[in-house]
Amino acid sequence: MLDTRAVHAGRDDLAALGVHVPPIDLSTTYPLPDIDAGGASYDELTQGRGPDGGSLVYQRLWNPNVARFEDALAELEQTDGAVAFGSGMAALTACLLAIVAAGRTHVVAVRPLYGGTDHLLSTGLLGTTVTYAKPTEVAGAIRPDTGLVIVETPANPTVDLVDLRYVVTAAGDVPVLVDNTFATPVLQQPARHGASLVLHSATKYLGGHGDVMGGVVAAGVGWVGRLRQIRAVTGGLLHPLAAYELHRGLQTLPLRVRAQQATAIKVADWLSAQPGVERVHYPGLNDPQGLIGRQQAGPGAVLAFTLTGGFEAASKVARRLRLITHAVSLGGVDTLIQHPAALTHRLVASEAKPSDGLLRLSLGLEDPEDLITDLRNALDG
Repeated sequence: MLDTRAVHAGRDDLAALGVHVPPIDLSTTYPLPDIDAGGASYDELTQGRGPDGGSLVYQRLWNPNVARFEDALAELEQTDGAVAFGSGMAALTACLLAIVAAGRTHVVAVRPLYGGTDHLLSTGLLGTTVTYAKPTEVAGAIRPDTGLVIVETPANPTVDLVDLRYVVTAAGDVPVLVDNTFATPVLQQPARHGASLVLHSATKYLGGHGDVMGGVVAAGVGWVGRLRQIRAVTGGLLHPLAAYELHRGLQTLPLRVRAQQATAIKVADWLSAQPGVERVHYPGLNDPQGLIGRQQAGPGAVLAFTLTGGFEAASKVARRLRLITHAVSLGGVDTLIQHPAALTHRLVASEAKPSDGLLRLSLGLEDPEDLITDLRNALDG
């Protein structure tokens, strides 16, 4: 069961080491037995393969804490492996560099997306071009040079759900990358629905406490090798201490996500009845495709709501909250609220930018009634 594996995954070697929790290996370099063996290990690691009994050589190429976290996340996502990076954007960058290196520079992206993803694709900074498409337009947007279809579900910031099997079928032979940050493997495993790459901003739910940054891509053997090679060459590695904290975060991930989701359901119900709220965006209230229960185990712990008073009303609510923190990011133990159009999606093109009256709310582990009281005071004040 996922709850059991979340506690034990990536820890299979601990008994042989004689320890109960993973030791933290901060070594930047490792002693080599001789020149030939060191060179052979270097070749293996720079090509994206594991040490396989050889020397670890250098932290940029391999680290035990990073490897344990990768193994654990891959087990939860039900993929062959995973590759961890210093941030979610570094992880996405590696995926884009991989298709550029293969001579496929076109990306089809389904909006809405995280603002950083949308902006990176729009700039073409990494040599890619992008066609933004609705799910029903994906098949028609595919070109001979298309290297990836990118989709986020639930999508940031309006938590729209996308039917992954439909998109995978529409993409044909083109690999589909799914940003699974909002759902986490607790609620959704995109690889089971045909996705080739599953991306997380590990900074969010996987870490879960707002104190560690990282990114990770779960994938099959071929992609794992390519991404490790890119990480080794470009230096986008995850620090071992961050890997240790992310690995530890997985142990409580199912408990946190389910508790936060229970709170989100209550808060969404309450918000939907408030006169100043024009709309609550939450799959627990509206799931026209019937994806909850079929693709995603639950509606999640992030919601958004649009205020009838537009930007001024949104600004007032954010300013008057006392318990809920006005800050970017999500997935931590405390509840956060932010204005996407002004912050995370500030650089998104105007036609895809969220409404000025929309606020995104990431529910934490506080008592739901305390959060509702804080929201009521902010809305009524």
